[in-house]
Amino acid sequence: MKLWAGQSISQLGSQVSLLAIPLTAVVALGANAFQAGLLGTFEFLPFLLVGLPAGVWVDRMARRPVLIAADVGRAVALASIPVVAGLHSLHMVQLYAVSLVVGVLTVFFDVAYQSYLPSLVEREQLVDGNGKLEFSRATAEIAGPGLGGVLVGLLTAPIAVAADAASYVVSVASLLLIRRPEVVEPRVQGSRMRSELAEGVRYVWRHPLLRPIALCTGIGNYFGHIGMAVLILYAVRDLGLTAGLIGLWFSLGSFGAPLGAALAARLSRWLGAGRLIIVTAVLFSVSYVFLPAAPRAIPLPFFIASGLIGSFGSVVYNITQVSLRQSICPPRLQGRMNATMRFLVWGTIPLGAFTGGLLGTWLGLRAALWVAAAGGVLALLPPLLSPVPRIRSIAAAVEEYGHIGAAGSPYAVLEEPEPLLQ
Repeated sequence: MKLWAGQSISQLGSQVSLLAIPLTAVVALGANAFQAGLLGTFEFLPFLLVGLPAGVWVDRMARRPVLIAADVGRAVALASIPVVAGLHSLHMVQLYAVSLVVGVLTVFFDVAYQSYLPSLVEREQLVDGNGKLEFSRATAEIAGPGLGGVLVGLLTAPIAVAADAASYVVSVASLLLIRRPEVVEPRVQGSRMRSELAEGVRYVWRHPLLRPIALCTGIGNYFGHIGMAVLILYAVRDLGLTAGLIGLWFSLGSFGAPLGAALAARLSRWLGAGRLIIVTAVLFSVSYVFLPAAPRAIPLPFFIASGLIGSFGSVVYNITQVSLRQSICPPRLQGRMNATMRFLVWGTIPLGAFTGGLLGTWLGLRAALWVAAAGGVLALLPPLLSPVPRIRSIAAAVEEYGHIGAAGSPYAVLEEPEPLLQ
């Protein structure tokens, strides 16, 4: 409950920065399109640069101190923006540096965060715990941009960033209040960073459940961001939607997320974890089709429907598959497993965005959206052709697949790394 309370405030603050930092660049500093795009690059670049080593480091130490240090660092980095803006010395270089620092700390926080939850709740409570955390994130996505817009209007964009810095302070306080002891698995004597990193990657890639889930999520992210790269341009230039209508579309479309978070545990018990992963993958894949199929005369209902279906499906999918991952993975591999999954599924995001820009230029914006919709269906193949649909419950998956990677198994210690993908 303490973790949930702190993260609820932190997620709301992050949504404020999601609007305030780009507006700081564009309005306060006059950034052009290329400079504004670099902010996103610096934010996601750390997942490719330090994502895998972060998992090794997180597995070597207690997770709560990592979470606290990451939140303190993010609070200080973000607070520098309003402070320097008040001194009239703010520069784009500082925004790039802050984005990079916050991105690196977010990598460590996310890896430790998903690895820490199994220390706080029982295995059978993981779906409910992840559901609560996802509900907060989904609610923040609805309320945060509106709050950010109000704060930017009242205080200016750089000062509004201070709200996010303050939210991380609240998160630190909530983490400091947690007193439940955390067991740190002993490190294998003489193990090296290279071999530990390879063990985590190989554990995910050879696991009969984790590999298809990683491929499904990575393919979905790749084609989804092909569409996201051109979607706003298509809405504004081809369909003539105003900023107000786009904001309405995003807000209404996001309501599927808290609904999915509230129903995820019940749906998992009803359909079974494996079937639910497949059904929700179908939902977020099909949701892309509504975008290029929308008639030019009345596109808004189709766009809102896409948002509702996609946000509902993706949230339930994430809660279910993350809970499954946390349950079947041995504690000593939690950090490396989560880091490897993050690397594989988020590493496709910048590639998809770049591809979307190329396709939008070569084929046109609507054609790029059709490519995204058609390609997104491919995400269904890896889990459909795997044991995932046969998983009745997370407890059954633990019984059948939870031994992989345990001490004494063939995956326990890998002294010499092999190629990552075989």
